[in-house]
Amino acid sequence: MAETTAASGAFIAQENHYGAHNYHPLDVICTKGEGVWLTDVDGKRYMDFLAAYSAVNQGHNHPRIAEAMIRQVRQLALTSRAFRNDQFPPLLEKLCRLTGFDKALLMNSGAEAVETAIKAMRKWAYDVKGIEYPKAEIIVAEGNFHGRTTTIVGFSTDPDSTSRFGPFTPGFKIVEYGSLAAVEAAITPETAAIFVEPIQGEGGVVIPPDGYLRGLRELADRHHCLLILDEIQSGLGRTGKLFAFEHEGIRPDGVTIGKALSGGFYPVSAFLSSNAVMDVFTPGIHGSTYGGNPLACAVASEALDVLVEEKLVERAAELGVHLEARLRTMKTDKVEEVRVRGLWAGVQLKVSAGLARPYCYRLKERGMLCKDTHEQTIRLAPPLVITREEIDWAVDQLDAVLG
Repeated sequence: MAETTAASGAFIAQENHYGAHNYHPLDVICTKGEGVWLTDVDGKRYMDFLAAYSAVNQGHNHPRIAEAMIRQVRQLALTSRAFRNDQFPPLLEKLCRLTGFDKALLMNSGAEAVETAIKAMRKWAYDVKGIEYPKAEIIVAEGNFHGRTTTIVGFSTDPDSTSRFGPFTPGFKIVEYGSLAAVEAAITPETAAIFVEPIQGEGGVVIPPDGYLRGLRELADRHHCLLILDEIQSGLGRTGKLFAFEHEGIRPDGVTIGKALSGGFYPVSAFLSSNAVMDVFTPGIHGSTYGGNPLACAVASEALDVLVEEKLVERAAELGVHLEARLRTMKTDKVEEVRVRGLWAGVQLKVSAGLARPYCYRLKERGMLCKDTHEQTIRLAPPLVITREEIDWAVDQLDAVLG
């Protein structure tokens, strides 16, 4: 690990002294971003291959989104939902027309969108399906990552996420990810919903077997329960489709989205679903002071326009093919498996290669930023504005450190 400079070292010391130690970031102090590039306090440039966990699909500091944010912040930032504002209704319509869902419920963080979806699943189970209160169950998958609230971590299988935060909220059944048989065995008359990520991003870009989502759709239909998908990382273009579920040609009953919904400028998330599900919400039973605020709506509206008008979804599909081809021809014996869907990849290292984190530090020294996960996986997720030549350069760096 390279030594830090005086400037970066001072920031690191300050953070360590005054901040809670709930993260273990790479020692790079970013001060500026543009497109796929980040610049640190010492003036060194890095290609960003994490994209803030897919929040900056549109690239860092996209000028159109920045201008939209500046215009709105000078006009009106917050009213709360106690009053109406002129940015909220147009965004709702844009979201629904773009995605094909009937209604949208806006929140702030991804975890809030998931909490909203959980409430919707449970209330639908009682109001529509007729499950006896409070016996509704939700089927979830091993290896999931849906957020950090106490309810959400209660159905995680990651020991770091669940670390002595109990007691946890009941009502969740955890089954093997990718196994339709496991889901079917877990379904009972009290099953409200099946809730999974179509691709497990935090798990290391884990892609389920072909037909998994189609099978989940069939099981949900057969047993009169909902299929809700978490597309907070996988949605809005990351996989080469607007949503990852489109790769199997299905429609879930609802999705959670966030991150790239604002292009990384502001926390904006949403739960999208049908009228039948959304109609369980009535005034006063759920809300957020900042949810649907005019600043968030103006930013999200422009972020969606950039995604569509700059054809970033199509770009991810085209360049994802090139990324996969390049990764599969690396000259290294340290890689166990490469998993790719669009501009999203998990490079799984062999146990004999050691931990992934030291390789991420070596990549940092070569001017490329990416993140390890689950000890043996290097995640790759560049902003969707990346070029073919930049992908080639990045894979060359990866090949060099793994050689």
